[in-house]
Order: sequence, then structure tokens, then C-alpha cells
Amino acid sequence: MRKLKICEHISLDGVIQHSADDGDFPYGDWTAPYRTPAGRDAIAAAHGGSFDLLLGRRTYDMWSGSWPKAPSSPMADGINAAKKYIATHRPEGLEWGPFEALGPDIVEGIRRIKSQDGPDLILWGSSTLTSTLLEHGLADEVLLIVYPVLLGTGKRIFAEGTPPRSFELVSTNALPSGIIFSMYKVAGPLKTA
Repeated sequence: MRKLKICEHISLDGVIQHSADDGDFPYGDWTAPYRTPAGRDAIAAAHGGSFDLLLGRRTYDMWSGSWPKAPSSPMADGINAAKKYIATHRPEGLEWGPFEALGPDIVEGIRRIKSQDGPDLILWGSSTLTSTLLEHGLADEVLLIVYPVLLGTGKRIFAEGTPPRSFELVSTNALPSGIIFSMYKVAGPLKTA
């Protein structure tokens, strides 16, 4: 069974939005000042040697406009080679591959691909899918790449109504740039006193 990992670049106040292309957002590419070789290497290590991607349609459309044109690098080559599983109700126009649309029932589509043999799945950039994965117990790990900024506005990592969950810290790594990588394992329902 494949493991599914949620990976998100996130501000201290929970914002994951990076682009004005996705609504009225004034802080496009706010992660750029913090990009370093150490950060790139930490993201590559989190991905592992081989992986497939789970993407929402908006993220797929944004990425398909940039990653195929990116210069060859371990990160670009890995992303371009990965099979992209797309959560979409509009499968027409998918061209950047290899790809597969999940079908009309996204939860069942994700269950199906998780049960197959293959590399781990990584979800990047979808607050809608993040909440759905947690609600249906489909996520195994959450990697938060936390930047030392407050944005005050933008899409948050978890949508309103995301079910309560407990997580177990697996590892943490602070970089000199101020970014903190924290990996969590989904531990189950929220525990209270």
C-alpha cells in the first residue's frame, strides 16, 4: 500500500496561497526570499527517490505552465517524471504527463491508487484536497515547511470544517534561513482531557 504525504509551504499564520492567479492575493511568491540550496535539498529528501503526485486541478494547471519548462535538476526531473493524479471534474485539457484523472468520486479514486503498488504519493498545494484527505483518513503524513512570515490574508492550509485530528511529530529540522521543516504522522481522532 502506498503512503500519502501532504506537503505544504506555509506562513506562521497558516497561509499556503502563493499566487495571485488563484484569487485576489497581494503577495505572490512570498517564499522566494527564503530559497536556499539547503531548503531545496531538504524538500528533495522529503520527496524521496521516487514519488507520484496528487494534485488539484488548479495546482496542476499552474504547475503545468512552469515545471515542464524548468531547467533540468533533481527536483524538476522528479516532478516532471512523476505520474500526476489529478482531482478534477474537467479532465479535458490535461496534457502534462504522465497523468491520470481520479474520476468523478475523488475519495474512491485516491483509495484505489493508494491500494496499488507504486511509489509514495505527495500532495502539494490544495487546501480543498488536504481537508478531504484528513476527513476520510487517507493521509499518512503531513510535512509543514513553515516560513517566518505573517501574511494576514490568503488561503489557509485547512478549510473551515476540517475534522479534528491528532498528529505525532516524526521529525523537525530548522534551517539557517528561518524555515522549519516539521513532519507529522497522522495519529487519529483528536484526544481531549
